[in-house]
Amino acid sequence: MEARDIILRPVITEASTALLDDKRYTFDVDVRATKTQVKKAIEEIFDVTVVKVNIMNVKGKLKRQGRYEGYTKKRRKAIVTLSADSKEIKLFGEE
Repeated sequence: MEARDIILRPVITEASTALLDDKRYTFDVDVRATKTQVKKAIEEIFDVTVVKVNIMNVKGKLKRQGRYEGYTKKRRKAIVTLSADSKEIKLFGEE
């Protein structure tokens, strides 16, 4: 898989923005991606040094529309910790 196929999008929530102070960034990644693939992809795309990668699998939620029911897509979140001397990742487009 290419690096751009592994990293889908950053996760911007209240909890994930609180982690930015510790140089921990949260991304949605491909459900088939491993920790080492995520680490290499982040280092390649953003030119930073990754120390640790934590992965969470999020199950799909049950949703109903009248008598029909189904599940939303499952997803995989990666929390990436950068080294202390690494530069920051610009998520919000600040100059």
